[in-house]
Amino acid sequence: MKEKIMAQVISQQEIAPRIYDLWLETSLAASARPGQFIGVYPKNAATLLPRPISICEVNAEKTALRIVYRIAGQGTAEFSALKPGDRAAILGVLGNGFPLEAGKGQRCFLMGGGIGVPPILQLAKELEADKSVILGYRDGSLFLKEDFERYVGVYVATEDGSAGTKGNVLDAIAENALEADVIYACGPMPMLRAIKQYARQRGIKAYISLEEHMACGVGACLGCVVKTKEEDPHSHVHNDRICTDGPVFDAEEVEI
Repeated sequence: MKEKIMAQVISQQEIAPRIYDLWLETSLAASARPGQFIGVYPKNAATLLPRPISICEVNAEKTALRIVYRIAGQGTAEFSALKPGDRAAILGVLGNGFPLEAGKGQRCFLMGGGIGVPPILQLAKELEADKSVILGYRDGSLFLKEDFERYVGVYVATEDGSAGTKGNVLDAIAENALEADVIYACGPMPMLRAIKQYARQRGIKAYISLEEHMACGVGACLGCVVKTKEEDPHSHVHNDRICTDGPVFDAEEVEI
């Protein structure tokens, strides 16, 4: 059930250029699942809509949420100025998360690229599986890598070759001869398209979290649709709303 509430800032720090790590104390943490997101409202009265930001982590007591986000505009720039003790209006918990039962007991790839890295962390903590995390970065910033290493082995790919495998996440899989039965992934669209093709060629089940610009975040505006294989029974079109039907989809069910 979605609700708009006030959350209190516990801490915030810049962990890479223009990428911020923010902990919020909120009751929404109790119901959050890996792959879901929240909407964070700017204070500017002229800005009506919340900014959708994926949930990175939930603390052990389930009293606080962690979000890791990149400054992309005025709203996120405002969030970067939040200090401990400040309060922020948030909407949540939103979207459908990763299906943990699909990977339980299986060999799993957990793959994140760029700002798609943060949503994979809570999944790495909760998924009961033989799991390998493969993270893709542009350079050697490697934000959150040490956080993942507390729970699971991590392989890294960088576009500039400054750390790990030079190339992308699929190059890291090939270089390290990794294998899996199920894939969970979040990242930019070119990465997800390549993962979908990789999974199809090998008969692997893949669940992908789509990074998409959203407006309302609750399915009312139809501003974030994706073409689907199945027809919507109500609208009779081959579209799903990423914010409510996703952001996580079976890769074979969406056209990307």
